[in-house]
Amino acid sequence: MNIDIKKITEGQEYVTIRYKDLTPSMKKIIGILEGTDDKLWGKTDTGTASISIGDLLYLESVDDKLFAYTKSIVLKIDGSLNSFMTDYDDGSFFRCSKSMVINVSMVKSLKSLSSNRIDATMEGGEHIIISRRYASEFRRLLKGGR
Repeated sequence: MNIDIKKITEGQEYVTIRYKDLTPSMKKIIGILEGTDDKLWGKTDTGTASISIGDLLYLESVDDKLFAYTKSIVLKIDGSLNSFMTDYDDGSFFRCSKSMVINVSMVKSLKSLSSNRIDATMEGGEHIIISRRYASEFRRLLKGGR
């Protein structure tokens, strides 16, 4: 990908994006420029609310319902884990089990467990178990591979 950045002193600012395929990374860039990519809307006990994608600790699928967790709020959102990963994954989210996705940038500490599992402590203090099926991929991600 070629990037051309120029500072101007007068005239109107503009951005042109040219792409072959609308990848998740391109969707994120477009969303940031349009100001629409940083919010996730859902329902709480008291009504509808939004959270910033950056504040998201993890998502969990329970009984075909999807919940998004931050340090202070839980939202029931539409969709599935697969659709979330397709729409929002820019490398900062990781599928850690069949029913859960974590925000890697919100992991506070890691601990190896028996049976090749990993205990990830999130910024909010929650302990998320990365199943053995996904643990080796998570270790590769931490080493810089994907």
